[in-house]
Amino acid sequence: MEQSSSFALGQRVHSSAEPRRVGTVKYVGDVEGYSGTWVGVDWDNEGDGKHDGSINGVRCFQARSQKSASFVRARNLSPGIPLLQALKLRYQSHSNEADEDEMYVLSASNKRVSVQLLGKDKIQDKLSRFEELKSASVSYLGVSSPGEPAEIRAAVPNLKELDLTGNLISDWKDVGTICEQLPHLVALNLSNNLMIQNITGLPLLKCIRVLVLNSTGINWSQVEILEHSLPVIEELHLMGNNISTIKPISSSTVQGFDSLRLLNLEDNCLDEWNEILKLSQLKSLEQLYLSKNKLTCISYPDKNKMQELLSSHESCEESDLPFQNLRCLLLGSNKISDLASIDSLNSFPKLIIGARERKESEIRYVRLIMSKLLDNPEEIKQLHPRLVELKNFYGIEDEMPSVRATGPQKMASGLVSITLKCVGPSIGEKLPLTKKLPATTTGSPLPMLLDDEMASLMDIGIGTESTILVDEES
Repeated sequence: MEQSSSFALGQRVHSSAEPRRVGTVKYVGDVEGYSGTWVGVDWDNEGDGKHDGSINGVRCFQARSQKSASFVRARNLSPGIPLLQALKLRYQSHSNEADEDEMYVLSASNKRVSVQLLGKDKIQDKLSRFEELKSASVSYLGVSSPGEPAEIRAAVPNLKELDLTGNLISDWKDVGTICEQLPHLVALNLSNNLMIQNITGLPLLKCIRVLVLNSTGINWSQVEILEHSLPVIEELHLMGNNISTIKPISSSTVQGFDSLRLLNLEDNCLDEWNEILKLSQLKSLEQLYLSKNKLTCISYPDKNKMQELLSSHESCEESDLPFQNLRCLLLGSNKISDLASIDSLNSFPKLIIGARERKESEIRYVRLIMSKLLDNPEEIKQLHPRLVELKNFYGIEDEMPSVRATGPQKMASGLVSITLKCVGPSIGEKLPLTKKLPATTTGSPLPMLLDDEMASLMDIGIGTESTILVDEES
């Protein structure tokens, strides 16, 4: 018997066989040429479907793309489960013999080698004691509702961090219910949950300090509404939401967010620096992530520029110093190429490049230019007038030293110490990781660092005691 009546238009669902295959119900009814009732689903991931919502020349609905829609029998879809059921599924269910057989690593010859997880029972026992659980992840388990609110509070009273990535949560009221029932919750990850546009019924989330809304479909107007419910927010992550404009509600620049230290706008569609300037009056902002946008230039605004930005009834005070506490600005993978933009970084009052960062950057610059233009000294002199000066200053030779030095040599003498620091959300915060690697290490062990797999750490100017910022997705 089909369950078509249990699905409504706009409802979030996932494939019963593939919990990571998530979509939105766009149609319920007959499909010409086929018997019975069908559910039309527009899947989140382009390519998960077979068409655009039309079949045999008849359009039932309009999908987001040519290959994101499918017609599915109701029995092959799941409407999701309550949060507490997902927690029990993740932390209180025990692996069976089949699961144990699936635990393996691949050998050098690509053969499966079975492995045993030592201490598994002890770890499982600790995690299954819900009253002690402080951090939980139920990503891609099909969570669609809070369930009975009193049950959440009773089951996990001490939960501080909750990762709901890739579930079926869409209503902000449900988010409010979850937060109200978890009084100690300070970090919440809602990434890859397609949230509805209407933010109503959201209570004061007085404990939430870290909120991750990557790929949720949120726009800046909604962010402004959320601000009223987030009095102590310190980190706000908004990656992958196609944000192209910053639209403050009540003034020309963004106001409020008095505790916000970190704002992550990576992987959006911002192409005008004037949009970024609207964030310049966030007094506590220390870290601003703008990588993977479409910015072509940057500048630090003087008083005249700020007055131009402000509306006629607003005045620029001395205390309104733009970006007055900004210490970290990430701009990778934009379209910035002019020297004036680079030079403007010196004008940000607290955006200071330390001696070590300057040294590492200049050595990397020299190495890159030498590797590309070594056979054309005239072109080097014309395009890079400071290259000779920097080479002499750091004692960099034209010819690379041989990798195999003659005579006996201790392995430690050829190692460089690098520290990898994660710049992802503080949810389940990763401590900096220090590693010692040969200076000749190439890209294969460190794909997130080296675009060219044949380049070595030495080639790109990474020396000992370097600190490298690594995105959480790398």
